[in-house]
Amino acid sequence: MKEPYLTWLTRCTRTRWWHDSADPSELERGLQRGAVGVTTNPYLAHLALAGNRQRWAREIEAAIASTQSAEARAEALMRIPVTHVASRLRPVFDETREAHGWVCGQVNPLRAGDREGMLAMAKRIHSWAPNITVKLPATSAGLDVMEECVASGIAVTMTVSFTVPQILAIAERHRIAAGRARGAPGRCFAVIMIGRLDDYLREVAHDTRAPVSESDIRQAGIAVTKRALALCKAVTLIVAALRGTYHATELAGGDLTLSIAPAFQEPLCSADLPREERFHVPVERAVLERLHSMPEFRKAYEPEGMKPKEFVSYGVTQRTLSQFAEAGWKLMETFRL
Repeated sequence: MKEPYLTWLTRCTRTRWWHDSADPSELERGLQRGAVGVTTNPYLAHLALAGNRQRWAREIEAAIASTQSAEARAEALMRIPVTHVASRLRPVFDETREAHGWVCGQVNPLRAGDREGMLAMAKRIHSWAPNITVKLPATSAGLDVMEECVASGIAVTMTVSFTVPQILAIAERHRIAAGRARGAPGRCFAVIMIGRLDDYLREVAHDTRAPVSESDIRQAGIAVTKRALALCKAVTLIVAALRGTYHATELAGGDLTLSIAPAFQEPLCSADLPREERFHVPVERAVLERLHSMPEFRKAYEPEGMKPKEFVSYGVTQRTLSQFAEAGWKLMETFRL
């Protein structure tokens, strides 16, 4: 009987994976399957709180009682699942000398353009535990905050990121920050939300009647990720928002981290998937040519497709920030037992 695909992936290739959930029971299954880190965001933090009301009742009551504003309540509540995960991963963090065992804690998505507000929140989140990496949006303001954090030794994960230009901008700002740091610079992870890019381009293609097929769209995020991986070695790439096993198998072997939700871990453990490295296999030229008929794909794929000041207005950026706010952060602002 073949070993599970995820076991093969981590044992035989450079590809690692993080567990995409803050729920304690799901976390234990993820760690047993080989996860070496954990992704959270406002949506996942709210899900974990809602699913563990009784388990964390005292902490939830204390967080609500100790805060005056809605934003402070959401932050205090988010701290509960994030710090629980951080505690669970701390032995891994220590044993691997900070190579693994990280967990993400995200700043308020409603402040994506607020440099001062994000920086203050980043410092607070960083203080919760040494193995927390602060999630910031890959907007122009987020890049400024990232530089300050990395220069100060704060680990960051740049999220709400979908494109080659964003990854290159993150790497450049990390280089600048590392040069400014008086001590060890903060670790930097850079996310590509591969499935969210595909979802967005699919809608654009339908609306504009672009000459692309569903098969082409399913390769768009893969093409962007493979190009980013080829062009950027300076930061750790995290590929998130997978939409199927094909996202994992097409990137297998790459020096990157996959962020995998529990629903996608199941088929990656049970399905008979090909055990081969495919990160170096390029997307067919004909597919790229058809995808290039879409300006929104060119913005994502070409290194000069967008400037940092344009990141915040890219369609999928606005959609994702809104979803994180409406389906996560705002629900924590009004959360009750």
